[in-house]
Parts: sequence; C-alpha cells; structure tokens
Amino acid sequence: MTTSKQQSRSDRPVLYGGQAVVEGVMIRGRDHAAIAIRREDKSIARRDLDLTGWSKVRARRIPWIRGVVVLAETLTVGMKALSISAAEAAPPDEKTGEPEEFGKGSMALMLFISLVAGIGIFFLAPLGLSRLVENAGANEFTANVVEGAVRLGIFVGYIWLIGRMEDIRRVFGYHGAEHMAVAAHEAGEPMTVESVRRFPEAHPRCGTSFLMTVVVVSILLFILIPRDPLWLLIGSRIVLIPVIGAISYEMIRYAGTHPGQLIVRMLGAPNLWLQDLTTRPPDDSMIEVAIEAMSYALELDGVEYRPEDRQDSTIGEDEVRSEPTTGD
Repeated sequence: MTTSKQQSRSDRPVLYGGQAVVEGVMIRGRDHAAIAIRREDKSIARRDLDLTGWSKVRARRIPWIRGVVVLAETLTVGMKALSISAAEAAPPDEKTGEPEEFGKGSMALMLFISLVAGIGIFFLAPLGLSRLVENAGANEFTANVVEGAVRLGIFVGYIWLIGRMEDIRRVFGYHGAEHMAVAAHEAGEPMTVESVRRFPEAHPRCGTSFLMTVVVVSILLFILIPRDPLWLLIGSRIVLIPVIGAISYEMIRYAGTHPGQLIVRMLGAPNLWLQDLTTRPPDDSMIEVAIEAMSYALELDGVEYRPEDRQDSTIGEDEVRSEPTTGD
C-alpha cells in the first residue's frame, strides 16, 4: 500500500497506493483503481475500478475515522482486484472466450471467510494460548506479553510460510515491482524498465508496514484491557479491531508525510526489514506490468506523462480492455 502525492486536474492531492495481484499490479488513484495483468498470451490487459463512491465518503477526511473507511475500501477493492486479475491471468472460458470472474456473492463470502479466519488466527488464538499461561499461574503482565509475542510470531511465521509457495513468490515479485514503479514516479523518473529497476523493492509506506503496525498497536492497546471477566477479554479483541486500524493508519500516514524524522526512520526500520519476506526481485516482465498500472492510474486521473517515457511491451490497442466496475 505505497503512496505518493501528485497534483491532477483538481487542486486536491492524489494519494497513490498499490497492491500486487495475480500476475499483475493494482494502483489506486483519485477516483479509480488501475489494474494491469499479464495474460497467458503474454499481452497486458488493463482494467479499472470506479471508486467514486469510496472517494466521496465524508468520513474519509476525518482524522481517526478515515482509517476505518480506508481499511474497508482496501479489503473490498483488493478482493475485487484479485478476482479480476485471476480471471484475466487464467485461460478464457471455453464457451464464451471471455475471462470468468467471481460474482459479488462469491466475493462477499470469501471476504467474510477471510475476516473470520483472520480474527480467529491473529487475535483469538494468541489470546487462548495466553489464557493457558495465565491459568498456569502467570500474572496478567506475563500473559499479555505472551499473547503479544504469539501474535507477532504467527504474523511473521505466516508471511514466511506462504512465501515458500511458488505462486505467492510470483505475487511477491509483482509486489516489489509495484514498489519500484511508485518510487520511480515519486522521484519524477521516466516510466522505463531501466529507470524503475534502479529503485529498491522495499517502500516505507507498504501495506506490510500497516499490518506490522496493526500487530504492534494491538499488543500495546490490549495491555490496557483487564483480563477479567472473560467476556470483556474476548470481546475487546474483536470490538477494538477498527480502533487499532484507525490508530495504525494515522501512524502510517504521519510516517509518510514526515519521512526525514529520526524517530520515524527508527520506528519504520522493522517494517522495511519485514518486506524482505513480502517482496522478491521482479523480472523485466513484472516491471513492465507495474509501469503499465502506474501509467494507467495517472491517465485515469488526467495527469500528463510523456508517451516516450512509457515502456514498450506486448500490449496492443486491440488487447486493451478498460471496463469500469464498482469496487463494492
């Protein structure tokens, strides 16, 4: 979830954020998310998601509330982008000849299952283990420390484990390419493979940084919650998730606007280290896709970029398909 500021047709700054998808990259602009996907025939498909409904939510401009809105948008739009990319990257349907996407009902079900599984694995499972330690005679402080350590261990271990899968390693390669393309844009460099490759795979405003911040904030916040009665202990781990997300978002936002501060660099260092697990050096074809997504996002926002700086690839006019859809 990298971000950069860029003036467009309006005076309002655009916050660009990115996400790796199946064989592609998604870049979120002002009112659209631009997606570029490498198809099976090696061409690059372009798709866009209309985000005007999300961008016009008034709560998005209210500190400590906007983080919840952004988190909800990220989950919803991210799931839709993954569905689109999976359909475009797979062989077309034999009957229709078109990519076959998940329906809204299927996506809603997958999102619900993902949220339930996430809460169970990353919030309730560490709590259960800490409860066993507490019942064995440990005091509340020790139990909270154990809960936090287990939560952090599960998070890092999960990322390490999925990173061993070949398909996920390719997604992590696109993740690195996305970071590099956004960083090149932020630096005002041309959108070419040679230029983009000069930038590192890690980015200080990555979504991994947000997740890591969520884990750390949850550890600190839960220490303040009494461990009895049991219903309060369990309920707090669920009810406070939006609060944790809001606090984490404001911290990441502040770090993004004050990158030169020593305290920001010190606290952000573990986030950059963790990206060694969530990014991989991309090949040239991955960088081409990231460049296409970044360029398309700028195009949708009306930001002028020089055509001669656009990287040549196997994309052709008859292969480009832009189909506005809703992100919800």
